[in-house]
Amino acid sequence: MMYLAALCVFLTAACGYDYRDKRIPNHLLIWMAILGVGWRFRNQGVPGALSYLGQAALIVAFLYPFFKIGCLGAGDVKLYGATAGYLPVGKILAFLMCSLLIAAVISLVKMCRREDFCERMRYLAGYLAAVAKSGSWQLYMEEREERERTGICLSGPALASVLLYLGGVY
Repeated sequence: MMYLAALCVFLTAACGYDYRDKRIPNHLLIWMAILGVGWRFRNQGVPGALSYLGQAALIVAFLYPFFKIGCLGAGDVKLYGATAGYLPVGKILAFLMCSLLIAAVISLVKMCRREDFCERMRYLAGYLAAVAKSGSWQLYMEEREERERTGICLSGPALASVLLYLGGVY
């Protein structure tokens, strides 16, 4: 259980960087992954370390298309991959879904507070129509400033999801 406490410390640090700087430093993610691989190696040997790396790689590969179209930041993708390696295989999907649900609620509250919910939904509908018409994916928001203004930091929802896992919610 000590490794999950360390995971929470790493996720808390990631939140600090993410909310302050809008980015998660690679050195933090590397140390998080090194600890995760080391823990799994210590407890399960080479198969455990390979399992950690496989789980992390699978999540990164799954989320990479969302990074390519601008819906997720690179740090978010790496953070989710490194975090997934700490969790049992059967809990990774629940972790992702819970985290993204928390992020969706935060996003909904943010849109309601800014009173731009309808505008954002029209933009999303236009984007989906353009993708359907062209038959290929494209960058979700062209302007970096617009992405930063309307985006949310996913490190907080990731931490909240891990805490819910530790609390036995899933």
